[in-house]
Amino acid sequence: MAETVVGALIGKLGTALAKEAATYGASLLYKEASAIKGLFGEICRAERELESMKAYLRESEKFMDTDETTGIFIKNIRELSFRIEDVVDEFMYRFEGDKHGGFASRMKKRIKHVKIWRRLGLELRDINVELEETVKRRDRYIIPGMERHAGSGDHHTRSTNQALCFAREEELVGIEDNATKLKGWLVGDLDERNTKITTVWGMGGVGKTTLVHHVYKIVKVDFDAAAWVTVSKSYKVEDLLKKIATEFGMPIDSSIMDMRRLVEVICKHLEGKKYILVLDDVWEQDVWINNIMPVFPAKCTSRFVLTSRLSEVASLASGNCAIKLEPLQDHHSYMLFCKLAFWNNDDKRCPEELWDLATKFLQKCEGLPIAIAWIGRLLSCKPPTYTECKSLYEKLELQSVTNTIPGVDSILKISLEDLPYELKNCFLHCALFPEDYEMKRRLVRHWITSGFIKEKENKTLEQVAEGYLNDLVNRSLLQVVMNNEFGRVKCC
Repeated sequence: MAETVVGALIGKLGTALAKEAATYGASLLYKEASAIKGLFGEICRAERELESMKAYLRESEKFMDTDETTGIFIKNIRELSFRIEDVVDEFMYRFEGDKHGGFASRMKKRIKHVKIWRRLGLELRDINVELEETVKRRDRYIIPGMERHAGSGDHHTRSTNQALCFAREEELVGIEDNATKLKGWLVGDLDERNTKITTVWGMGGVGKTTLVHHVYKIVKVDFDAAAWVTVSKSYKVEDLLKKIATEFGMPIDSSIMDMRRLVEVICKHLEGKKYILVLDDVWEQDVWINNIMPVFPAKCTSRFVLTSRLSEVASLASGNCAIKLEPLQDHHSYMLFCKLAFWNNDDKRCPEELWDLATKFLQKCEGLPIAIAWIGRLLSCKPPTYTECKSLYEKLELQSVTNTIPGVDSILKISLEDLPYELKNCFLHCALFPEDYEMKRRLVRHWITSGFIKEKENKTLEQVAEGYLNDLVNRSLLQVVMNNEFGRVKCC
């Protein structure tokens, strides 16, 4: 992610510039002072350019898969950032090395480094020129309205992938216990006038929407009014309320109705009724606390179901009415795979000669229902022969070098896009470890020594890093393997 690279680099440039005061505070040779002044000038120039670019990258990276021009630009920025970092790293290494040895030795090094400072200054100047040319080239070839088009393409991709979450009844595997629990919470005490909020949460693609949709279809007949609305990250309050009103079948003229009138219509329509509302894909508590809850009438029998990837949204549940979904167990993964890949077989079983390949496919999916469903449907379109299945597996192996399972990546990538760059750095750092490696708590020390953690709000580096670790867990991006006796993450 270019934004994380640039963000980390800006911090490193700031550290390098902090050396400037210390450098000029000491006695410098005239030639050394001249050379190092030129180098610091180029560092300042790079820092200003990258600071301005960081905000742009935060938004534009979402479009790099749907807008080729943006993708090329971001790739170039990432490469130039790495080159800038190499220059700054060499400067700091050489500069720190000057402090060791006697007076004569240090003077000899400083005279020798005059050439190095000039070379690094010229290198950085060339990179800065390339950086400016890259921006000009992007502006020269971008098509007016392309980013809006790219954004709509991104929205279309998410909508298409969301459709994958609605499974047929025969494809529902491993959700029976959670479905029974959720159904009991929703219809167990409908004779009482009360409001109940239930939440279903977990990582992207784990089956939250599938579970809730299955139960929703069963229980909605027990209510006077029922509505299902997808919220997503980029919601607007007014549009969201209009969608809710429409789904509840309320007569509204969305083109002229203002917010106040809209709230009145919703309250009046639902007054005295038993109703259920599902808010799918909620990304922040504020959606419910400030924008949805105050709209609905009190003293009604109302049921709200929220699905989310975040534990803070799950904490909105009434009492203990929250379900955290985990990846499927091995036997359930195998059942789902067979039902989808071999649906045309009378017994819906995997042929014996394909057992080995089926195991390899499922190892790739790691219990994620959306991944299993995607691969199963791909296989269902091919003859159930060893040659065909092996060919598909080899294609997936090639794609996994630069991508994840097709279609699944765009769902999982949304979680990564939502991270601030400090957390992105910490999360992407985890990719240094081997697959299935159990990362100990000392992971936070790696983040500190890598320069990803900055002190803030009177907290130590360790406290800030611990907060980041908990945040990644709460966002369903790291899985906890073990907690210590104090409830803190010990291994993930």
